[in-house]
Amino acid sequence: MIRFLLRRLLTMAVTLLIISALVFFIIKLPPGDFLSNQIALLREQGDADAAAKAEFLIRQYGLDKPAWQQYLVWLGVMPGPNGFSGLLQGDWGWSFEFDRPVFEVVGDALWLTILVNLGAVVFIHVVAIPIAIYSATRQYSVGDYIATFFGYIGLATPSFLLALILLYYLNRWFGVSIGGLYDAQYAGEPWTWPKIRSLLSHLIVPTVVIGLAGTAAMIRRMRANLLDELGKQYYVTAKAKGLNPRKALLKYPFRMSLNPFIADIGNLLPHLISGSVLVSLVLSLPTVGPILLSALKSQDQFLAGFILMFVAVLTVVGMLVSDLLLAWLDPRIRMGGAG
Repeated sequence: MIRFLLRRLLTMAVTLLIISALVFFIIKLPPGDFLSNQIALLREQGDADAAAKAEFLIRQYGLDKPAWQQYLVWLGVMPGPNGFSGLLQGDWGWSFEFDRPVFEVVGDALWLTILVNLGAVVFIHVVAIPIAIYSATRQYSVGDYIATFFGYIGLATPSFLLALILLYYLNRWFGVSIGGLYDAQYAGEPWTWPKIRSLLSHLIVPTVVIGLAGTAAMIRRMRANLLDELGKQYYVTAKAKGLNPRKALLKYPFRMSLNPFIADIGNLLPHLISGSVLVSLVLSLPTVGPILLSALKSQDQFLAGFILMFVAVLTVVGMLVSDLLLAWLDPRIRMGGAG
């Protein structure tokens, strides 16, 4: 198991290195950058002092160097000018759009993003698994048809549209504002128990909105997997020998049907983050999605690069977790098929 873990960690490191190169050079593909565009604009406006400051930032972060040197400096394997140490040493760079360090710009948005999307993951599994089991074990029943109908509705409804509907009608009918992740009075305040309670109460709507499509998809897939397993000979034999139906279901078909969903853990979090950008904009959620959209539009390369790497790290960590869970469930995986 240790060798299996070491192999996965080595693969994860190489994968992140390749992703970092792709992220950096793709961001650099469009002509110009934030500072170059800003300098041209400031010179047109006659603001020489601000243009000089922008030129200083270009020299400070080595943006006048060749692209490959900029990448190595950003990564942190080559010493940067004026003390810039790079990602590997904990220096996330400077946000030129916000004129602040990147870690100050993202701030609470990082862990709030993780919290919202982990809440959506928990919601998806807690809701989808019981419904899928019920639907598969009572195929073509009224409950199965109802679950199928709502599954199709969930798949067909865009998350941002559902957010808009809830935002409008909850405010119109009940006078409830669901925007943000806590009440406006707590903005910029330190974290206290009342602010945490406000966060938990505001977390319900984004969790449901972001997780609804994933819940519907998981119900459909798990129902199909369970129906396939329930028709196999081992399950029929187990019931014929008098094994309790519930025990036979949970011990064999249910466990076998979980493998595809465990394998998808690595893809689920980044998928939810990318899919929640519009929801975050509609509901004014202080997550990294709107910040990333703004950074890409303005070509703020350090800010955009860090957020993309943050999503990449979530992906590979999720893949590592899914690999470990699969290896724990299925010895053939951790043994590499040698058995």
